[in-house]
Amino acid sequence: MQLPTANRPSEGRSDDSFDVIVVGGGPGGAATAYHLATGGARVLLVEKATYPRDKVCGDGLTPRAVAAIDAMGLRDARRDWPRNVGLRLHGAGHHIELLWPEVTGTPSYGLTCPRVDLDHLLARRAVEAGATLWQSTDVVRPIVEHGLVVGAELARDGEDPFDVRSELLIAADGASSRIGQALGHARDSRRPIGVAIRQYFRTELDEEPWLDAYLELTAGEDLLPGYGWVFPMGDGTVNVGGGLLNTSSHFQRTNYKEMLKRWAPTAGRTWGFTLDDAIGKPRSHPLPMGGNRHPALARGVMFVGDAAGMVNPFNGEGITYAIETGEMAARTALRVLAGGDRSILRSYPRAVVRRYGSYYSLGRGFVKLIGNPRLMAFGTRHGMRHPALMQLAIKILGDMYEPRGGDLSDRVVRAMLAMTPAR
Repeated sequence: MQLPTANRPSEGRSDDSFDVIVVGGGPGGAATAYHLATGGARVLLVEKATYPRDKVCGDGLTPRAVAAIDAMGLRDARRDWPRNVGLRLHGAGHHIELLWPEVTGTPSYGLTCPRVDLDHLLARRAVEAGATLWQSTDVVRPIVEHGLVVGAELARDGEDPFDVRSELLIAADGASSRIGQALGHARDSRRPIGVAIRQYFRTELDEEPWLDAYLELTAGEDLLPGYGWVFPMGDGTVNVGGGLLNTSSHFQRTNYKEMLKRWAPTAGRTWGFTLDDAIGKPRSHPLPMGGNRHPALARGVMFVGDAAGMVNPFNGEGITYAIETGEMAARTALRVLAGGDRSILRSYPRAVVRRYGSYYSLGRGFVKLIGNPRLMAFGTRHGMRHPALMQLAIKILGDMYEPRGGDLSDRVVRAMLAMTPAR
């Protein structure tokens, strides 16, 4: 399916109007546009690049992420994607294999899909549902009247900017959110942020059934800061990456390309690749975590996914939370459009806190602990020896537990969340 490029109003006039403008065509923006369009809204999805375009990511989809894309009617489209059965954790000289938990409403497997393909697919799905997509289109600034955003000034390929009006605007424009910056809605520096770097390597072990997560990075006898992963892509390659959180004392002093170059051969001994098997250059990207742009509403603009800092602080995953918050924002917007009451917008940040607040608060405490190398080493060394404890850990790390009922580990997770303030 050929996706349309922008067709701007002639002579720069603001003739075009929409119920909602969604800024950013990643998973969060595409999901928002899809759910708006299926609800009958006239929605414009604005993407600054042209599909297919790459995004830095681990390319791994947890079972919860799979459920989120299935909610967009994509079960058949993803049927042949490489599956994984769980996490294989490495640390303290040991490894342990942990199956994904069985959780009501989610499949028992995860998937891998390059973001260059995933984002394109989700955008096509939004267009199929009725959304209008303008590619190669920059948002110059939001249009603010009487303190509220009522549209956006757009520009394409160096042409003169033009205005597009809308009842609502939703920001899904990533970690550095131009909309957030323009509105003075800054990230909370007290909440965590990470940096991740990834590179693809050729290997014959591209169809392994596990996602490998490395709790320690070693290069010979040296212990490097950060964590790592290897995700099999099923196309003759693996996605190899590493990350570091700003709770680490090494955060400002780490050369991430050098870190990946030093550590990758260690993983390569297991996965059958060397540095000579690298494809392209390594690329890095910020990971805004734990709801670090909050509240997720400013001047009538709802913030979605990375624009709201919704990356999971436990595992660095953002796709699930981008799609889920996109659907939440869309449902809120549809209620506003149906009744004309903009005060309903205030229910969106409350819903975000209600769903993720305690979990992210717990996660923010977690990243402070693992930022201490001694505590991280102690937890890895002792935790890896206890499979039952690690099975509890995967439910917390993967945000996959039964909201009611379940086994002892589910009850423990719920008890931990109940004791953690939602904010």
